[in-house]
Amino acid sequence: MNEVELVLRQRAALLRQSGGRADESVLSTIDVWDERLAKSGGELADERDALVGELQPLVDESYAHLAGRHSHVTLSYRRSWTGDLAHALRNARADDLRRQMTSVGPHRDELEIELQGSPARTHASQGEQRCIALALRTATHDLRRRTAAEPPVLLLDDVFSELDTYRSTALVDRLPQGQVLLTTAVDPPDVVGALQVVEVVDGGLITQPCEP
Repeated sequence: MNEVELVLRQRAALLRQSGGRADESVLSTIDVWDERLAKSGGELADERDALVGELQPLVDESYAHLAGRHSHVTLSYRRSWTGDLAHALRNARADDLRRQMTSVGPHRDELEIELQGSPARTHASQGEQRCIALALRTATHDLRRRTAAEPPVLLLDDVFSELDTYRSTALVDRLPQGQVLLTTAVDPPDVVGALQVVEVVDGGLITQPCEP
């Protein structure tokens, strides 16, 4: 359990135990947790913000490859507070005590994704959203591979069910060097070259070795 998760759990427990009362004991204890949350939560948010900045060009490039056209994908890390986190926690304290929950902090932050300047969640088609999700996965893998001592394993679950032939082929072409595990409920495209295929039939497994 990391520091932020630990502090959030302890703060949440304190808020529930307080029953909405702001007595001296509760306030002095919440001061301690808020100080720790302000430090560790602020650091975590900064790291997330930097990570999103690193992923941005990789996701944009990966999406263009998968979609077959350059539709600009924009990533934005949105914090649940403005300014200093310690100040935001103090301002939210009365409401947090009343609601018995922590309303600001990195657990409330969001990753916003836009496609051609519009929110992908509401304006992108199902196929476009699928391409964005795959672009995020492959971009994250590419970034991690640059710093890992060994190539990480890439897991892709049922990736071909909502992709047409072009996008399926583009995804296979985009797969990195290293170990990749693919699951699919439909027949994979012909361009997929597997060392081994495991088919699930009536709860059993049928292993089919393939030519490298």
